[in-house]
Formats: sequence, structure tokens, C-alpha cells
Amino acid sequence: MNRITTMLAAGMAAIGFAAAAPAAAQLQVYEDYEPSEEVIEMTLVKVEEGQLDTYLEGLKQTWVKANEVQKEMGYVKGYGIYGVPYGEGEFNLVLTIRFANDEALTPNKERYMEFMEAWGEANMESSNETVREVYNKIRKIQGTYMLRELKMTM
Repeated sequence: MNRITTMLAAGMAAIGFAAAAPAAAQLQVYEDYEPSEEVIEMTLVKVEEGQLDTYLEGLKQTWVKANEVQKEMGYVKGYGIYGVPYGEGEFNLVLTIRFANDEALTPNKERYMEFMEAWGEANMESSNETVREVYNKIRKIQGTYMLRELKMTM
């Protein structure tokens, strides 16, 4: 074989192995991995430079308080605020809310009414005003995603 033929043969073999690799890696759900029931809502936020403390102060009075009420009521499992120290710069803050399962995300009039009774109309109006007057001027929501952990079995 000459050098070009050898290189072509090696290239074809590499392509063959690459194509076969996905077929060999056939994982089975509930056998090799299991999707968790818990789901996480993740919101990516870009806060303007110099406005992080202002935004966090607002979140403490609105988003955190509302999540605390929902946590006490058992509607959410937990929540978190994460700073992004480095990356592409598309977002610099991540907000998460953990739900027990998909059902916790479906609209439910009884849950909504119970939350509104606990949260109160005054808190709702104050939160809406903060969003309109502060948040919309200093931050941009870059996306909201739902996450579900895939737990690998060994």
C-alpha cells in the first residue's frame, strides 16, 4: 500500500469506529440511569455592572420572601441564588427553585389561592412594583430552563 492508500484506510477505519461507538453505548433508562422526580427551574439573569447589590436587595424582599412562604407551605423544596464568577458574560446570576416533581409545576387554583392568602395582596403589589420600577431597569432575564437530574446507576 502506498502512503495515500494507508491514510485513506486509516481514515475510513476511524470513521467506522466513530459511527459504531454510539451503537455500543446504548444505555437503558431505569436500568443504567434514572430520571429524578425532582425538577429544578433555573433562571439565568444578566445584572448590569454595579447593580448586583441593588438587585439582591430587591430579591431578598420579593423573590426570597415569596419562596420562603412557598417552602413553608410545602410547595417548593428549596431555592438558591448563585453568582457566576466567570464565563462568557451572558449572565452573572442564576436563580433556582427546586420542586418535588412535575405536578408541583402544574397550575392549581387551590395552591394559588392558599399562597395568595399567605403572601397577601400588599406583598404582591409591592413585588410587582419592584419588578416594574427596579428590576426591569437593571437586569435582563437571559432564559429560564427546567432541569431534571439523571442519576447513573453503577
